[in-house]
Amino acid sequence: MKISDLKPARGAVKRRKIVGKGPGSGHGKTATRGNKGQNSRTGGGVRMGFEGGQTPIYRKLPIRGFKSIDKRIFDVINLDQLATFENGATVTPADLKKKGFIGGGELVKVLGGGELKTKLTVKAHAFSGSAMEKIKAAGGTTEVL
Repeated sequence: MKISDLKPARGAVKRRKIVGKGPGSGHGKTATRGNKGQNSRTGGGVRMGFEGGQTPIYRKLPIRGFKSIDKRIFDVINLDQLATFENGATVTPADLKKKGFIGGGELVKVLGGGELKTKLTVKAHAFSGSAMEKIKAAGGTTEVL
């Protein structure tokens, strides 16, 4: 066997469709574009969403809602998850991420779900009212970052 004997597997290589190269090609004359009309012309055709001149659907439908540029998305955590930290510890968002309680979000909010019996110093970006009360009742402190 020589390198000149190598050829691709049967059906692996498709012949390119040759259009507009005379009647012998099978795609001559109109070059598979049909007869006359906008789509047969060079650069012809209509843009996406064009409905023949009538008012398109995207202009008929109302615009609803908006996207707030000031929206803040928090990773939330409940007090029962904070109970896993030892007494007197300082809890920061980095500690919560290390334990797997929060994902990759930048902002952390502590909610008042569950009970807290250990004294903790909790640092977060936001606290619910009930969470602040329960942390202070347990003898801990809260710090807003």
